[in-house]
Amino acid sequence: MKYYLDITLLPDNEITLGFIWFKVYQQVHIALAENKIAENSSAIALSFPDYGNKEFPLGNKLRLFSPTQVQLEKLAINNWLKRFSDHTHITLVKAVPDNVSESVCVKRKQFKTNLSRLARRRAKRKGETFEQALQYFASFNDEESELPFINVKSLSKNEQFRLFIEQVKVKEASTGDFNCYGLSKEQATVPWF
Repeated sequence: MKYYLDITLLPDNEITLGFIWFKVYQQVHIALAENKIAENSSAIALSFPDYGNKEFPLGNKLRLFSPTQVQLEKLAINNWLKRFSDHTHITLVKAVPDNVSESVCVKRKQFKTNLSRLARRRAKRKGETFEQALQYFASFNDEESELPFINVKSLSKNEQFRLFIEQVKVKEASTGDFNCYGLSKEQATVPWF
């Protein structure tokens, strides 16, 4: 990944950062899907430069990477985000600095246990309200609550879900495939700076 551009999200008093993430990331996903290089594969990857921010866990910046400048320019992300121009700032495509020595692997984290799903199931089986069932699971260790997520609407299934994002620094950069969410399918990395 040799080139990048940054999208900075700009919330205001009326529109929250979470809502802007939902709308912007949805458009980025559609743009990546429209420009895919193979079935569910994208040449464009992404990272979250402010990942782990205390105020908002994903921060307010999304960085898109590609192997060539032409690929990012062809994506034309400005056109995809045109209606959000009041709430986004998009930089020009730039070369990744030569002195970058760190990398991150950014991927989707799926959980086998979802406390909301377990609570709904318990409420149905035991004849409890959802709140009562959720209270039963209150002491369980919910690792989902520790990872940042973006609400995403699946256009193919027409349902909304939480896309949990795990971003981990790694010792060595590695190549690999990225999905149409811009996330690593396995252990592919992007530069960290």
